[in-house]
Amino acid sequence: MTDEKILITGSQSFVGTNYIRYSKFRNIDEVSLFENTPNEIDYKSYDVVIHLVAIVHQTRRANDSEYFKINRDLCIEVAKEAKRAGVKQFLFLSTVKVYGSFHSNSEPWNESSACFPEDAYGKSKYEAEKILRTLEDENFTVSIIRTPLVYGEGVRANMKSIIKLVEKSIILPFKDIRNKRNFTSAENLVAFIDRIIDLNASGTFIAMDKIAISTTDLVKMISENLGRKIYLFRTPNFIIKIGMIIMPSFFERLYGSYEMDNSDTLRILGFEPPFTTQESIKKMIGSLGDESA
Repeated sequence: MTDEKILITGSQSFVGTNYIRYSKFRNIDEVSLFENTPNEIDYKSYDVVIHLVAIVHQTRRANDSEYFKINRDLCIEVAKEAKRAGVKQFLFLSTVKVYGSFHSNSEPWNESSACFPEDAYGKSKYEAEKILRTLEDENFTVSIIRTPLVYGEGVRANMKSIIKLVEKSIILPFKDIRNKRNFTSAENLVAFIDRIIDLNASGTFIAMDKIAISTTDLVKMISENLGRKIYLFRTPNFIIKIGMIIMPSFFERLYGSYEMDNSDTLRILGFEPPFTTQESIKKMIGSLGDESA
């Protein structure tokens, strides 16, 4: 079915904008939760609510209480109002940060892996997940979607920083990095969401590109699509070890692994992500020229 009426809570967000752009569903509205409180929104005409409002982990100015106020409390308030109004499905965009820190030689996380979030971002999202599950019944489906870093047209935050680094540098310390990190292209995420709506699928899902890649692979893909010749050199192990202590978040993103296994999601949904990482990186880089035009 393609006639579902969908409401996105969170206007002009990165994921929301891409969802409107690429979804097969065309009857989509957005609403701002900065301009409206949850009980001021008319949910009655909608079949599905996609909740995207969040303070993300890059927001350094936010204190811990703000994460829980927005990522947990506001989400639950919206869900309760939507359920009361007769909305049949509530999709919550969560994060793989609910799992905590990935340790070398660990098994990839999956949909049922134990969660030990370590920061306010991951904790607030995980608490929202747990409360949402208690709201579900035969008339109100809750679909939780965990993603690693999402990239695509209009990309921001970490991926944008890597692109800028490749644009401005000729020599970079990313040769022969053998880490494995999963990413999610915006177009693949949209396809996952559409499939979950099609099936009115209940549960916790991991939406991501099919194959994990290394930082070396990522940098090479970006440079090739930018048409830039770059030279990579190896970072000495002792520098990486020191960096992991002094700047753990920064060095972990570049040199550490963060690997998921979403085979259960793919099996339950009967689905394969339609785009490869190579295709999505190429399209993302191609869109940068449109942004500057």
